[in-house]
Amino acid sequence: MGNRAAVLVGLNMKGDKYYEAGRDVAMQVAAMRPVALDKDDVSADIIQKEIEIGKEQARQEGKPEAMLEKIALGKLNKFYQESTLLNQAFVKDNKMTVRDYLKSLDSDLTATGFKHVELG
Repeated sequence: MGNRAAVLVGLNMKGDKYYEAGRDVAMQVAAMRPVALDKDDVSADIIQKEIEIGKEQARQEGKPEAMLEKIALGKLNKFYQESTLLNQAFVKDNKMTVRDYLKSLDSDLTATGFKHVELG
């Protein structure tokens, strides 16, 4: 990214055999810019905002008021899949999530955190 961005990824295991996994997950973060590690880590403010957006979209489509909450929660689940690192489709193989990729290397391997920093 023009040497203007850096990504740090924490894994729960260390060793040379996990170097490539850390690098792959860091590239995922740089490319897909997740907002949180997992759905439990998404802030309440973002969740509420996404629910309101989902309700408004459903309202614009003419859906009944009684269905808006259910539709918004469905859209929130899609948001989690697209915007949380462990639930995103893995960029190198979109048939699996990042969580699935890490589990394929070691059943106990997972990401514990990440930071994405950009200059300018």
